[in-house]
Amino acid sequence: MELKMAGRSALVTGAGRGLGRAISECLAREGVKVAAVSRTRSDVVSLVESMGGAAAGHIGVPMDLVPDGAPEQLVKDLAQYDFGPIDIIVHNMGGTLDITDPYCSIGDWRRVYRFNFEVAVALNRMLVPDMQGRHWGRVVHVSSISAMENHGPVTYCAIKAALTAYTRSFGGVVAPDGVVVSAILPGAVFTEDGYWDEASLNRPEHVKKFLSERQRIGRFGRPEEIGNYVAFLCSELASFNTGSIIPIDGGQGRGFFGQ
Repeated sequence: MELKMAGRSALVTGAGRGLGRAISECLAREGVKVAAVSRTRSDVVSLVESMGGAAAGHIGVPMDLVPDGAPEQLVKDLAQYDFGPIDIIVHNMGGTLDITDPYCSIGDWRRVYRFNFEVAVALNRMLVPDMQGRHWGRVVHVSSISAMENHGPVTYCAIKAALTAYTRSFGGVVAPDGVVVSAILPGAVFTEDGYWDEASLNRPEHVKKFLSERQRIGRFGRPEEIGNYVAFLCSELASFNTGSIIPIDGGQGRGFFGQ
């Protein structure tokens, strides 16, 4: 299947490891130029090398996008790199920040909000209008099945639900201008040095119980399974996916519908 995206330019946040790295590499294999953003310089250097380096048009930007003004600075930096117009944005930045107390401080709520939601909105606000002007664009938010069901801390579930609702609503606003906004809801994916990697080493019985009771497919997802699906959503073939909310969870979720 030809995804018809060679020559496009993509911005991927949270790109250094795990899902973000797999997504970046899958896009690169389809001929997309990738601007990969991650807090850790060594991670983005390694990623850019794995995709073919600067000679293939890829760039790595070591930056923490959480501080005030960081998304705005990133957009300025991309202009200085002469990377070109952004056709695709994949918002992969997010996580629980180890905030699990449902009675946590408002400051902690704001940290989770900023990390999982606000940075994506700030970047969309700056970059999507240019996509509208060119009548082509793709925006993919990496949400979670926690957005639809009670899987994880209250703060994380609530903010991922907000991101998912924003996707559905914002997608309808920009659809007439050829910009397709969607969100994926990943379930349990095994990533190197990730939660399930650590659990497999330290709590193997917990992992065995989870896979037998929660994962209908009987295994964890692989990062490239998420990356390939995101590549499709970023392609010409996804032109009818306006505001689509898509679970990719190996049967972990128990709801009947995404959106």
